Amino acid sequence: MNHFDRVIPTPAQEQAALAWLSLLHDQPSSGDQATFSQWLQADPAHAEAYAQAQVLWELSEVPARTLAHEDAFALQGYLKAMNRSRRNTVGRWSGALAMAACLLLMISFGTGWQPMRWIDDLGADYVSAPGEIRTVTLADQSQVTLDADSAIAVDFSRGERHVQLRRGAGFFSVTHTGEPFVVEAEKGQTRVLGTQFEVRLQPHGAQVTVLSGRVGVSADKNAEQQILTAGQQVAYGESSAQKLHSVDSEAQLAWRQGWLNYYKATLADVVQDLGRYYPGRIVLLNDELATRRVSGSFPSRNPQAVLSSLQGVMGFEQHQVLGHLIILR
Repeated sequence: MNHFDRVIPTPAQEQAALAWLSLLHDQPSSGDQATFSQWLQADPAHAEAYAQAQVLWELSEVPARTLAHEDAFALQGYLKAMNRSRRNTVGRWSGALAMAACLLLMISFGTGWQPMRWIDDLGADYVSAPGEIRTVTLADQSQVTLDADSAIAVDFSRGERHVQLRRGAGFFSVTHTGEPFVVEAEKGQTRVLGTQFEVRLQPHGAQVTVLSGRVGVSADKNAEQQILTAGQQVAYGESSAQKLHSVDSEAQLAWRQGWLNYYKATLADVVQDLGRYYPGRIVLLNDELATRRVSGSFPSRNPQAVLSSLQGVMGFEQHQVLGHLIILR
């Protein structure tokens, strides 16, 4: 069979191949081996699916551990359930196989297994899905444009207008009513003195960028407030703020028009941004690769095309697993 005749397994066949691979790694009986042989020969797509499963198995342990580390608390319940059920099925699995099973759980869901997103959404009033940029109008007629995969909670009941950024980023165009307008992100606050600004969560804090008007930013409720005006940006975290600096705010906020602009950004940061537009998970495994710098302007609507473009320049490997997980190394 040449490459023009290659069969494409269905998702069900891919899942079956992974199940067979799991069983065969755990001292299968002669009956199991005979049944597997029959399944393998029944359809050319089965052999192709099994070959792909073997590659996945080799790749799965490290990304599974990476994802498990990110979602360790939420994984505990699933691991306990797996431990209980596996005693009644195929016997004792090794630790590596259990982690691979975790990976399969994660990628078996259409949007990837991301329990922290569920927790954020439970307390949110407005949510944007991965790949969706959504503009909402609040009760005071202020508007918030949510970047992809973002969530906010709104509370106008305490004599001032409070918005909590729970995930992602929001661009705020605030209507003046005489009541204070405060955006909380992590432990810090952005207090509106003018209009049009973005607040973006980061791994250990948040970043504020002003397009027009003025805002006051404090790293926590007791910290000194910094005043930002149009074209300025500041990041804060761990109850302290960096020095504010000037930026091209139009370029920084071009995501509202579907573009992601970077100047000497790390690949890790680019991958993190693309992850909000991809309906699954993107895992970067190479630490050296993660620190390499990227400059350019990329359309946010097609994360896979962006990764393919970067792959051509940077030479990393890219593996797509069951349509919902991309592994870069």
